[in-house]
Amino acid sequence: MRQLLRRLWKEEDGQDLTEYGLLLVLIALASIASMNSLASAINGVFSTAATNLSTS
Repeated sequence: MRQLLRRLWKEEDGQDLTEYGLLLVLIALASIASMNSLASAINGVFSTAATNLSTS
């Protein structure tokens, strides 16, 4: 049992997968945050375009 725990402690095979998973989560959260502000900006542009088209 002690050898198994020592081997698991020293083993680094799953470390890369965990780092990639955390990086993926970070990128996803940044994307969600930027999409919210981007959606508001696009909505404003289309609202302005609709207002300009309806008044002319």
